[in-house]
Amino acid sequence: MTGQPTFPTLLEGFFTQRLMRQRQASAHTIASYRDTFRLLLQFAQKRLRRAPSMLALEDIDASLVVDFLDELEKVRNVTARTRNLRLTAIHSFFRYVAFEAPANAAQIQRVPAIPAK
Repeated sequence: MTGQPTFPTLLEGFFTQRLMRQRQASAHTIASYRDTFRLLLQFAQKRLRRAPSMLALEDIDASLVVDFLDELEKVRNVTARTRNLRLTAIHSFFRYVAFEAPANAAQIQRVPAIPAK
């Protein structure tokens, strides 16, 4: 074991520690972020052929996130505003991860660099 937190542990900590305890985010914000990650995990499962519980942080890279956002626009016909809301949730998660898993700094920096539309 490397001592680095797993992706499921990071995601759980993001919701329980960061959003709920530290930021005291509204129920609406938490639900929106939850929906974003539900969609992202479904997309990753389909793309990578791995159950969400088996995903590693390294699996959720910038190219996967960009492909996910593109699919939202093309398949689900979401607006740029909705796409940007989903991206905001993902950016927030990766800012949290930057402190929790600094060994993944190179990957982590690429995701927040994805621009909004």
